[in-house]
Amino acid sequence: MTNGTTDTTSTTRTVAAYAAQHPDAPLAKTTVTRRAVGEHDIVIDIKFSGICHSDIHQVGEDWGTGIFPMVPGHEIAGVVSEVGPGVTRWKAGDRVGVGCFVDSCRECDNCRAGLQQYCTGEDGLVFTYNGTGRDGLPTYGGYSSELVIDEAYALSIPDSLPLDAAAPLLCAGITLYSPLAHWGAGPGKKVAIVGLGGLGHMGVKFAHAMGAEVTVLSQSLRKREDGLKLGADHYRATSDPATFSELAGSFDLIVNTVSADLDLSAYLGLLRTDGTLVQVGMPEKPVTVHPYPMALGRRSLSGSMIGGLPETQEMLDFCGEHGITSEIELIRADEINEAYRRVLAGDVRFRFVIDASTI
Repeated sequence: MTNGTTDTTSTTRTVAAYAAQHPDAPLAKTTVTRRAVGEHDIVIDIKFSGICHSDIHQVGEDWGTGIFPMVPGHEIAGVVSEVGPGVTRWKAGDRVGVGCFVDSCRECDNCRAGLQQYCTGEDGLVFTYNGTGRDGLPTYGGYSSELVIDEAYALSIPDSLPLDAAAPLLCAGITLYSPLAHWGAGPGKKVAIVGLGGLGHMGVKFAHAMGAEVTVLSQSLRKREDGLKLGADHYRATSDPATFSELAGSFDLIVNTVSADLDLSAYLGLLRTDGTLVQVGMPEKPVTVHPYPMALGRRSLSGSMIGGLPETQEMLDFCGEHGITSEIELIRADEINEAYRRVLAGDVRFRFVIDASTI
């Protein structure tokens, strides 16, 4: 393994953070210890950290047993403040982002291909938080003032992007960019985005910038004006049965961003021959799909998870070129718990971002 090693002669650092001490506990101010700066490590002065719905799932142990105390946050934007002696990619003052993982095996076929998000190594991915690092210690996320990571797992944020609105690109952004790029959203393609939340609004922006004809499929028309302003060409309510009859066989690609238990068979019927429905929202329970709509039009049901390091950098550069950022509401750290409640109530346009200076 070629991972950077930690210099044990260096000094660990205690940093301010917001953490949940046990499942479903409110997040409260505390301190955590960051590892010593190793040969290939950088220290990031965190400026902003996005709140992802998956943060709430992890704190609530909806996806399995968590590691507590838990410091969430994997949409991190900041500035390099210190570098290890072997660092070659970064210098103090560089604007960087960190997404959902901070290490991987680096040796499996997927890692070598730049698909680190699908790492199949023995130890697999090291998640930015609620994970275990190569040193055996728990990882703590971006709801904190500083982060120490290997230089290879940081990404460059273009100077043209404000750091606060760029932070959600490290998860919400890449989660939508990756399937749209992989399945060829672009001129001549009809793309539907299911849901207009933190993920869906990024899908609309990307698909529009890629040149596709974009339709939002949402439970109601409540956010129609927002969707059209973000770049959607059409906006249809899925609560209206006419939507599924009138749009049958319409789309080359559908990206489903919602985590509810939808009738995926009905959505498969909206695809053209050889069309693909990609699932990026993660329902808590398994869903049932009838194979007939797939067989009828050689349609595919697939999934996608964030992106690897090269594709995430590609996404950030694309955003820099097209002026794409997330629509955010900036909050103080002492508003995190209220933000969690509002996310669960669907009361956010479209992503909360924590001002880390208030931590």
